[in-house]
Amino acid sequence: MFSLFKHTNVEANRISFIIDSRESFKGNLDYIKKEFEKRGNFEFHFFYKDKLSFSSFKKLAGSKYIFLNDNFFPLAFMKFSDENTIVQLWHAPGASKKFGGSIDIESREILRKISENTDCLIVTSKNIIGYYSEAFQMPESKIKALGLPRMDYYFENHDLDKLKDDFCQKFDVPKDKKIILYAPTFRDEEKYNNVFNYLDVEDFNRQLGEEYVLALRLHPKIKNFYKDDISSKGKYIDVSGYESEQELMLISDMLITDYSSIMIEYSILNKPTIFFTYDLDEYLSNERGFYYDFKTTVPGPIVYTSDELIDAIRNGISDESKISEFVMTQFDEIDGHSSKRIVDYLLNNGG
Repeated sequence: MFSLFKHTNVEANRISFIIDSRESFKGNLDYIKKEFEKRGNFEFHFFYKDKLSFSSFKKLAGSKYIFLNDNFFPLAFMKFSDENTIVQLWHAPGASKKFGGSIDIESREILRKISENTDCLIVTSKNIIGYYSEAFQMPESKIKALGLPRMDYYFENHDLDKLKDDFCQKFDVPKDKKIILYAPTFRDEEKYNNVFNYLDVEDFNRQLGEEYVLALRLHPKIKNFYKDDISSKGKYIDVSGYESEQELMLISDMLITDYSSIMIEYSILNKPTIFFTYDLDEYLSNERGFYYDFKTTVPGPIVYTSDELIDAIRNGISDESKISEFVMTQFDEIDGHSSKRIVDYLLNNGG
């Protein structure tokens, strides 16, 4: 279908965003759109990759700038004009777990074809360009460390008191409680996906409930592993459906995670993170691995049992120098101007 429109005139003011109908990972695209709106009269088109139409293909072919935020394998076979500029923003900051061509040897050929049709890939630091080059099978010369657009969110004027008040009202939480955000990731090994087989929530609340409330944000893939809804018993708050993960990070006082890349984004807030890795040895042996030594690099204490987790929270274990060191490996600039740098780069033709 796309080939029917390969001779379409490219409009200098048209911008397309490739996205799915659930609008997954839309944050980057929203910030890029807002930045272009500051620069002039641009026309924006959302190309929904699971809702195809002739008119949508025609607008895509006629766009000067085309942005992606996630994988789109058909890009390997679409023949764009030299006038089109295709930009992969990617949806996650930094580099943590290995992905793409770093672990999937069979996909490397199609990834190479996609990279041939991509003009640039945006990352958050020069330190991670080599990792992304391997993951995307893309020459390092096409990878630019300009930042992650949606990270600009943290530099906007947010009324933190109001955000927390609204949260507490929504979930009937006393306003003086500190919020611990628990965001576990998905495991291929099914038996490790129900974290409540490893976290004693009753003991957690008995020892910490006076000061803290536990807000659980489940990875979409692991909801099926939770047979009983205990949130109604007041043991934790289920914030899996909360619209803004970034808002949760802003109002939380601490993060508990394991291997999730949320650790990278949270680290710029300079707040404590505890790594509850009850299956660490098995994960490191059987899952996809990391771009760094997990045990020596993560910006917070690693604990293996519910008792150790509770002790780490109670004792306020946090190493600001380690957080700062970790941030420096993942970000070149943390200033709220990532979207501006990217748009400047594109409008100046890569200058």
